[in-house]
Amino acid sequence: MITINISNQTLKHWNKVYSISTATNGVGEAEGSYCTPTGRFEICARIGKDLPINSVLVSRESTGEVFSKELFDEYTDRDWILTRILWLDGVEPHNKNTKNRYIYIHGSPDQTPMGVPGSKGCIRMCNQDVIELFDHVQTGEDVVIMKP
Repeated sequence: MITINISNQTLKHWNKVYSISTATNGVGEAEGSYCTPTGRFEICARIGKDLPINSVLVSRESTGEVFSKELFDEYTDRDWILTRILWLDGVEPHNKNTKNRYIYIHGSPDQTPMGVPGSKGCIRMCNQDVIELFDHVQTGEDVVIMKP
């Protein structure tokens, strides 16, 4: 099971704890809120297996690009989803829309601050950390996101 603690901005899997970044807008389940949902979930898809670190993903597909400062400077408004995606599906009535909101655990540019809220709803991780997590979880794995 994966446990995400909004208050501490951490993700725990087994005995390993990772620093993460959840939504700038806080918690919530409303469509278009850019909030991180809470409750019980399961991983409904694992995307990006064997992609190189820093691979850019758009609409859950590799663009063939590898993140760089030049790419960042060219696309300053892009919400960078890198390396791997663990797509979450809500299993409780209040968070059933999570999959349709495209809420993921995913990699981020190395300069993205962890330990503080900053995403548009997803759970951001360092690329090396999301690879390690990805390699140790399966589709259907339980995820809990605790309210602050």
